[in-house]
Amino acid sequence: MSDPSAHPGDPHYVTRSNWLRAAVLGANDGIVSVSSLIVGVAAANAGQDAVIIAGVAGLAAGAMSMAAGEYVSVSSQSDIENADIAREEQALSDFPEDELAELAQIYRERGLSDETARIVAKELTAHDALGAHVRDELGIVDEQSANPLQAAFTSAVTFSIAAAIPVLAAWLAPASSIIPVTLFVTVLALAALGALGAKVGAAPLLRPTLRVVGWGVFAMAVTAGIGSLFGVSV
Repeated sequence: MSDPSAHPGDPHYVTRSNWLRAAVLGANDGIVSVSSLIVGVAAANAGQDAVIIAGVAGLAAGAMSMAAGEYVSVSSQSDIENADIAREEQALSDFPEDELAELAQIYRERGLSDETARIVAKELTAHDALGAHVRDELGIVDEQSANPLQAAFTSAVTFSIAAAIPVLAAWLAPASSIIPVTLFVTVLALAALGALGAKVGAAPLLRPTLRVVGWGVFAMAVTAGIGSLFGVSV
């Protein structure tokens, strides 16, 4: 069977949006939060062993927090989607003609003529009425629907991998240079993350890279500023 795509060598990547979002969120949070933790503990004149223990503890706690948070938040999205689908299924059973007219109106608003909109609505309703309404009225498609387990697993794994970078940097750095080495490695890791996320999503590299680096540095600066303001390490 031939490939139905008009550009098989240049596919769309929107189907990657859910897991890519969770992956970038987890990795970015892992790098920034654990780097901030390591720098804060090191700035309090703690020994290198204490810095490493704090970093590993932050990695473990953060990974579990990311997994739980993603699962809960994406489950809430999934619950809303499922509830809307159930209501739509009931409406199709109770008011089929009204739902058919609503579907035809959607297609008219997208540019089809009255006659064509009615024909399309009737044929799609005959083929899969619920599927047509879920897709065209609710805007839910299988490729982008909420997947709590996928989001939780992706965020936890990417958080752990990314958070290990500043931990290793602090472990390998001379005790007197933990802070500058960790900061330098963190900025490089953020740049690599931004570029990788853009590459996987087939987006231009510069803007996503600058966005990830800029917001990561901003988050660490705010953390350091709060600690300086209150005279404590954070």
